[in-house]
Amino acid sequence: MKILGIPLVIALIVLAGQAFNANAQTLTTLWSFTNGLDGATPEAGLVQGNDGNFYGTSFFGTLFRISSSGNFTNLYALHQPVSDGVLPGGGLVQGRDGNFYGTTYLGGANGSGSVFRISPNGIFSNLYSFSGTDGAEPQGGLVQGTDGNFYGTTYYGGASPNCMGGCGSVFKISPGGSFTNLYSFDSSQAGYFPAAGLVQGNDGNFYGTTYLGGINNNWGSVFRISPSGSFTNLYTFKGLGDGANPAAALVLGTDGNFYGTTRSGDTVFRINPAGSFTNLHTFGGSDGSSPNGLVQGSDGNFYGTAENGGTSGSGTVFRISPNGSFTNLYFFGGGNGAGPFGGLVQGSDGNFYGTTAGGGTSTNCSGGCGTVFKFSVPLSPRPNQISGIKLSGTNIVFNIPSVARETYQLQFSSSMKPTNWINVAGASVTNSIGALLTVTNFGGASQPQGFYRFDITP
Repeated sequence: MKILGIPLVIALIVLAGQAFNANAQTLTTLWSFTNGLDGATPEAGLVQGNDGNFYGTSFFGTLFRISSSGNFTNLYALHQPVSDGVLPGGGLVQGRDGNFYGTTYLGGANGSGSVFRISPNGIFSNLYSFSGTDGAEPQGGLVQGTDGNFYGTTYYGGASPNCMGGCGSVFKISPGGSFTNLYSFDSSQAGYFPAAGLVQGNDGNFYGTTYLGGINNNWGSVFRISPSGSFTNLYTFKGLGDGANPAAALVLGTDGNFYGTTRSGDTVFRINPAGSFTNLHTFGGSDGSSPNGLVQGSDGNFYGTAENGGTSGSGTVFRISPNGSFTNLYFFGGGNGAGPFGGLVQGSDGNFYGTTAGGGTSTNCSGGCGTVFKFSVPLSPRPNQISGIKLSGTNIVFNIPSVARETYQLQFSSSMKPTNWINVAGASVTNSIGALLTVTNFGGASQPQGFYRFDITP
């Protein structure tokens, strides 16, 4: 009888980039806006591009690029002409073509906002201008669906006459600008005024929130909509312990549930695709208030910002587990930023990056013109350490927490000599999403015993 043994596994990690500070959490201000050519008041979070830089918007009124060390470049100014769109408050998303896509709250050919495309080096194109019945004044950003199209919402407009100026809409737009209005809110049980963008679930549908409305009340809702426009109301906020007025996009967790926040009632919540709702945390002021969007870190926890509250009332950075274990990580104080209205993004170096709408060192705006910051916090478990190994028939299955956008290649050696490491065919993950990875060595348990490691590259 053949006995299959588990090979000796040693977590020898080849790291690339900046070393992670495991001893303390620190916030570094990378840029203070001046209300000059760099704009002012960034109200949205950042997105990391394929080139490793971060891209963002300032509400008044630029599209910019910034490196992890603070090297700032103004890519495009949205002051003039107004037909380009003005007040880009929804943030950017990088499409599969390498360009960035976003929305403006006002401006465009009809004054009701626009959808635009901008290249990493600043070449700008206005793709679509809203006119009212097709939607108006989009506040949230876009998400690219698995079909290659972009999906988003408008706060006003749409085909329903039940709200003055329209109750809002959900739309689809191709990278070339072909536009489809998928759904118009009507102030009934569906909710109305969607303030945030959408997220695509594992089932291919899109999930979002409305700021107001819902079944028999006015506190907002969570909804699901298919790529063809089939709409379902999943949950209506009651304003009694579950929060009210959600204004930030949901985030899809690795467990398949969605996580979000409410602006009023100050909650963090979890909801599954069928609409089962759990309130995970209610802020009390000293730990923050008016929470924004979340991001799931490579340690499995969620990280976010609260616009107000904390020790000075200028906002906080917090961490919360999928089960609701809450930790306040940082309090803003003005000079280092104030009022973080946008959420966070975890960079490929493991740090979190974000913006504040106020504060900073500039005196050109009352209360400061806003900042871009980097936040370093020890992760538990730290990224890039093998966290699990098991047999599955003749296969060996490895688990490793990952950092977003890095490549993880499983390697094998029959000895510990450095020159003997070889890549295990088919056992790699390219451009990871920053979650717990599962990598399988097919047939590995029937091979000679030896040593394993992951080679990790940006």
